[in-house]
Amino acid sequence: MKNNIKNLVVFVLICTVMTLLLATTNFFTAPIIKENQNASANKALLEVMPDGEGFEQIDISTFTLPATVSEVYKATNGQGYVIKLVTTGYGSDMVIMCGVKVDGTVTGAVCLSSNETLSKEKTYGENFALKDAAGVEAVDTIAGATKTTAAYKNAVKDALSSVIILGGGSVDLRSEEEILNDNLSTALPDGEKKFQKVFMVELLEGIDAVYEAENKSGYVFVSGQQFIGVKADGSVVTAGVEDTKLYSDAVEKIKSTTLKDVNFSKYEELKNTIVSVKKTASGNFVIEAKGAGYGIKGGDEYHPASNEYIIVRVAVTKDFKIIDCITVSEAETDGVGDACADESFYGQFVGKTDKNYTEIDAIGGATMTTDGYKQAIERAFNAVKILGGAR
Repeated sequence: MKNNIKNLVVFVLICTVMTLLLATTNFFTAPIIKENQNASANKALLEVMPDGEGFEQIDISTFTLPATVSEVYKATNGQGYVIKLVTTGYGSDMVIMCGVKVDGTVTGAVCLSSNETLSKEKTYGENFALKDAAGVEAVDTIAGATKTTAAYKNAVKDALSSVIILGGGSVDLRSEEEILNDNLSTALPDGEKKFQKVFMVELLEGIDAVYEAENKSGYVFVSGQQFIGVKADGSVVTAGVEDTKLYSDAVEKIKSTTLKDVNFSKYEELKNTIVSVKKTASGNFVIEAKGAGYGIKGGDEYHPASNEYIIVRVAVTKDFKIIDCITVSEAETDGVGDACADESFYGQFVGKTDKNYTEIDAIGGATMTTDGYKQAIERAFNAVKILGGAR
């Protein structure tokens, strides 16, 4: 029994001594460790702002900054700020550090971590050094790594916006989609902020685009920079509109338009290229056509072919003018060819004819996709000719 007590006392004494030794060691080494950590952090900060000397992290909870911003450091000598941002490119999170002077000039940008396929982000930041907002906007994305480099570029733009906000200025942080929705909601408040773009199958004079409220309360017509709200009964709700009849008639035209299926099975040349054909009472065609893009013609070790066609829906007049165009489905390469599903691409075909439809901007790094899309448009025109177009 005595031996057990003795052993216990010895054990407790050993533990006490060890604890004191560890505490003493930590007391002397903790400041050194912290100093080394700060030096390491400062090294990363100095990489993007060499003239910063020292930095202090600031509390960003009181500022409304872009969602990509995770941390902000201020140069103690007043040179500017270093912004840490987290964005998403082709892969998962991409962490970027960007230095910006108080005058809005980028001093440097580096990617701290990422999982991108082609590693273009490792050197892409070099393009932004010593550039202001206009210079940053002019930096091109890299063909074949569009999604990665576009995300990187947008992160740098967010860093520039952050510095303006931190300096007491204001920046519209809304996305293009949010701005559009706000304009639509202002034009037609009864739409309850939910709208869908109307696929146009009839030509509407002086109207560039039409959006319908999901609750069927009315439409918003876009004419140049104007957003004109019109109720479902045809009454114009936007003040100051002179030609209200133009928009009332447009509502009636949209609501009265019907589409009739066209049987094209007897035309062998259309069977493998056309998915469906419909026709309006006025003689316009709505055709879904196939195009062989990268999914059919391409494929490599990193980007295997999907074996799927690009399907395009196009509304065409009987005299071969495109009224509207949209991508129905595609399985092109993520971050490259899948840009064919963006309105900025397929919207280029609106207003084109069978004579000039090829005169559009190609998708960078996606020649096969672009050519496949043009092929689908060509096949749609060919269907119109076979099924009764004017030429």
